[in-house]
Amino acid sequence: MVTILSHTKSILNQFIAELRDSEIQKDSMRFRRNLERIGELFAYEISRKLIYEDKEVTTPLGIATVPLLAEYPVLATILRAGLPFHQGFLNIFDKSENGFISAFRKYEKDGSFTINLEYASIPETENKIVILSDTMVASGSSMTLAYRELIANGKPKHTYITTILASVEGLEQVKKVITHDKVSILVGVIDDELTAQSFIVPGLGDAGDLAFGKKR
Repeated sequence: MVTILSHTKSILNQFIAELRDSEIQKDSMRFRRNLERIGELFAYEISRKLIYEDKEVTTPLGIATVPLLAEYPVLATILRAGLPFHQGFLNIFDKSENGFISAFRKYEKDGSFTINLEYASIPETENKIVILSDTMVASGSSMTLAYRELIANGKPKHTYITTILASVEGLEQVKKVITHDKVSILVGVIDDELTAQSFIVPGLGDAGDLAFGKKR
């Protein structure tokens, strides 16, 4: 059910290392580009599992038979940190429909917080292949809320839940809400520690702030 892509030696590990590096993080454009490049690698991995149909393509010199995607997946992401990661998927699956979900931490005076779902714009998902992405899964609350929103909009044929960095605790939380076996989870890397404030250690910091600047 869970595939950890960093367990296979590839250029993905280089990009994840750069995301973590506190010096390289100072270049927000590079940070966004690394998120995007990782999304492209994830998309390639998923593309190997999809269904293809042989199609004839006319070249200047004849006819070539090429296996082409039978169906493009629906792409959905969680705002705002998920946007560059999502763009990587869209670069590969460039004919896909797209969905966007806004989830945020609402903090209380004592420092505790709840995850609120503020906005969702999702295309038809009934009997579709869906890729749901977010840069990080810390507590798992945002991803589980987004997943529930997706399946409330129609039962997908298969769902790929994708994240670059997850905590052990957050990943277990996501697995609890999966209601059937037609879900695959792809993770870049898993970190063991989650603080009381739900920050992943060693993690990489706040991906949204690093990509787009600090929020109020």
